Amino acid sequence: MDSHKRSTQFERLEVVIADLAAWMREQRAKLSRRNDIAKAMDYMLKRWTAFTRFLDDGRICLSTNAAERGVRGASRGCSAARIAAASGRR
Repeated sequence: MDSHKRSTQFERLEVVIADLAAWMREQRAKLSRRNDIAKAMDYMLKRWTAFTRFLDDGRICLSTNAAERGVRGASRGCSAARIAAASGRR
């Protein structure tokens, strides 16, 4: 992807993210402190700088797919080892 296209996409994304922050603050003000959605919004808003860091650093990806695939492979190995041990096939 060329740099002009990428910068245009990030400019539009910055506007969307700013609108999201404003909307979340507006909606959060309408909820009680004990509401579960309010707690989730508070969590997100407190970490807003970390959430939006991807706008400044193109190396940061919002998707966790790569990390999840890595963990899934490791957990399959553990699971297979447990099944083999339980069936006496080690």
